[in-house]
Amino acid sequence: MSKRIYRSRDRKIGGVCGGIAEYFNIDPTLVRLIWAVLVFAYGTGLLAYILAWIIIPEEPGAR
Repeated sequence: MSKRIYRSRDRKIGGVCGGIAEYFNIDPTLVRLIWAVLVFAYGTGLLAYILAWIIIPEEPGAR
């Protein structure tokens, strides 16, 4: 069975960082910190987050 990426239930805004952290089995805080650096350093992180929020499906059973 292949591993799939989903938006996480461990969410602060959209669950994107939590889902990426679960997929790679790392701490969600680390992913959120990296994402924040990308947003403030280059500005592309915000657009990438919004696109990921739209594209990545919500975790089954999240509601």
